[in-house]
Amino acid sequence: MIATAFSPQGAISQAIPGFQARQPQIDMAVAVADAIGQQSQLVVEAGTGTGKTYAYLVPALLSNKKVIISTGSKNLQEQLYHRDLPTMVQALGFFGRVALLKGRSNYLCLERLSRQMIESHSESAQAALFSQLVQVRSWASETQTGDLGECDELPEDSLIIPSITSTNDNCLGKECPSYQDCFVLKARKKALEADVVVVNHHLFLADLAIKETGFGELIPEAEVFIFDEAHQLPDIASEYFGQSLSSRQLHELAKDIEIAYRTEAKDMRQLQKVAERLVQSAYDMRLILGEPGFRGNWREALASDTTRREVNRMQDALTLTIDVLKLALGRSQLLDAAFERANTLLGRLKRVCDVSITGYSYWFDTSTRHFALHITPLSVADKFQEQIAIKQGAWIFTSATLSVSGDFDHFTQRLGLTPRAQFSLPSPFDYQRQARLCVPRYLPEPNSPGMAEKLVTMLAPLIEHNRGRCFFLCTSHSMMRELGARFRDTLTLPVLLQGEQSKHKTLAEFMALGNALLVATGAFWEGIDVRGDALTCVIIDKLPFTSPDDPLLKARVEDCRLRGGDPFADVQIPEAVITLKQGVGRLIRDTHDKGALIICDNRLVTRDYGGVFLASLPPIPRTRDLAIIEQFLTQEINET
Repeated sequence: MIATAFSPQGAISQAIPGFQARQPQIDMAVAVADAIGQQSQLVVEAGTGTGKTYAYLVPALLSNKKVIISTGSKNLQEQLYHRDLPTMVQALGFFGRVALLKGRSNYLCLERLSRQMIESHSESAQAALFSQLVQVRSWASETQTGDLGECDELPEDSLIIPSITSTNDNCLGKECPSYQDCFVLKARKKALEADVVVVNHHLFLADLAIKETGFGELIPEAEVFIFDEAHQLPDIASEYFGQSLSSRQLHELAKDIEIAYRTEAKDMRQLQKVAERLVQSAYDMRLILGEPGFRGNWREALASDTTRREVNRMQDALTLTIDVLKLALGRSQLLDAAFERANTLLGRLKRVCDVSITGYSYWFDTSTRHFALHITPLSVADKFQEQIAIKQGAWIFTSATLSVSGDFDHFTQRLGLTPRAQFSLPSPFDYQRQARLCVPRYLPEPNSPGMAEKLVTMLAPLIEHNRGRCFFLCTSHSMMRELGARFRDTLTLPVLLQGEQSKHKTLAEFMALGNALLVATGAFWEGIDVRGDALTCVIIDKLPFTSPDDPLLKARVEDCRLRGGDPFADVQIPEAVITLKQGVGRLIRDTHDKGALIICDNRLVTRDYGGVFLASLPPIPRTRDLAIIEQFLTQEINET
C-alpha cells in the first residue's frame, strides 16, 4: 500500500504535479508503517530534503488509528497543519477528522478579556494597549477558534497577550462564567474527536507532566505518536518534568488580585496592599540576581545571606497574601482562584529552595525585568519511558539531526528509548557539487581577545563580494552584538541583527533586501528555510559547545562523572555536534541550492574530536583557503 501511494502513477503523484518519490523517502514510509503495525519504537534520522514529512504522514493517514503528531515549534506545527497535511488528506482521499491544538497561552480567554477591558479604563491605562484590547474584542465576536495568531491587528509580541490568555495557574476551569464558550475547551474537544491531531513538543510534554484541570485528557486516546524535530525533545522534557517559579507568575497573581479589588471587593483595601507587596518582593529579588540574560547556579546563590533574605521576604509576602485571600473566600471566583494560586506558588518557592534533593539541577535565569527559578531533573529517561509504557502504541522519532557519527545512543539514552529499528537516511543533495566547507587559516583561538575584530577583517571582503546573502550564526549574544556593530561600521551592505525586531520580520526583511548580512544566534540555528540565491553563505563563529558555566550543563557533567562516564565525550561533544548539524542545515535546502559554509574554529582540524564533528556533517568538499570559497561563490552562484 505504501509503495503504491509513492509510485509514479500513485495517489501522491496524481495530486502533486512533478512529485517524484525518492527511495530513502519510501524506505522511511515503510519503516513507519511497520512501527505502527508492530506498535513499536522507531528512530529515523532523515537528512535534509529526504521528504520525511510525507514519509510519516502517508502511513499515519492510512493506518486508521488515532494519531498525535508533535512538532518542534509553532511555526512548523502551522506549516504541517495548513500546508502538508491538507495536501496528503486530499491525495489519499482521507475522510477522517484533523485538528490543530496549541497551548492555552495561544487562545483568547473571554473572561480575562472582559476583566481587562474594565481595568483598562483606569487612569494608568496606556492608550496603545487599550486600542489593541478594543481590536481584540471586535475580533473575538467573529473568530471561530480564538487563536490569537489569527488576529492580524494584534502584534505577536503585544504586551496585552498575557493578560487576555489563561495559564494553568489562573484558569477558573468549570467555575468560569465563560466556560461554555471557552476557546481552549472547544479546541480540546475538537482534538479529542479528531483522528489526527497536530500539537507541538511543549504542549505534548506539558500534557504529560501536568493534566490541566477542567479540560480532560488529550494524549491517552492516541495509538500513534510521531515526533518531528525530535532532537529537541530531551531538553524540553527536562523543562516540563521539573518545576519553575517566575516573577511573571507573581506579577500576574498580583494583577488579578488588584483587578478583583477594583471590581468585586472594593471594601478590602488590604487586597491592594498585598498585591503591591508581592510585586515589590519580585522586583527586589530581580535586583540582586545580576545582569539580564544571565543563567546562574541557584544552589550557590542561595548560600548568600542577601539572597536568602529576599527569599524569606517573598515567602512572607505570599503567606500574607494567602491569609488575606482566605478572608475573601466565596466573594468571587477570581479571588478563590487567586487563593489556590498563591498556595501553589508558595509550595513551588519552598521546593526550589530545598536544594538538598539530589538528581536535579538548581538554576535561575534573568531578563531585563524578570527572573525565574528552576529545578530540572538531570535525566528524564525514567519518566519518559514510564509514559511510553503507559500509553503503549507506536512511538516514532525523526529529525535531520539525531546521530553523532552515525551513533544514536546520545539521543535514545536521554529519553530511555529502546527502538525496534533506528537508522539514518542520506540527504538527496549532491554536496560535492552544491557546497564547499572552509575552516580558514590563521584563525585566533576561540574566545581569544579581539576575535570579533579578526573575523570582521577576515570575512568582510568575502561578504561584500558575495553581495550579502549571508547568515552569520553566533554561539553567544555578546559575540552577535559585537559582530553586528563591527560589520555595520565596515560593510556597505545592510546588516540585520536578531532581536531588533521579531524573528518573522527579520527573516522577511532579509529576503526582501536580497543583499543583507543577518547576524543571529540560537533562534536562527534551526527551523529556518531560505531557498535559492537568497542565502548562499553560512558562517559559524565557533563550535557550539554549551558554556561551561551553564548550571544545567555543570550538573549533567557531574552526574555523568559520578556514573563513571566521560562528560566531554558523552555529554558536551554530542550536544555540540547536533547543534552544529542544525546550523549547517540552513545552507542547502533544495537540490538547486548552492552555497559556502565557513566555520571559524581551528579545533575542527587541530583536535582529535574535530573528526567527530566532521564525520557527522554532510560530505562537503573542504578547504582552508578563503580564496577558493570566493571563487566558488563567484563561478558557481553569482555568474549562474
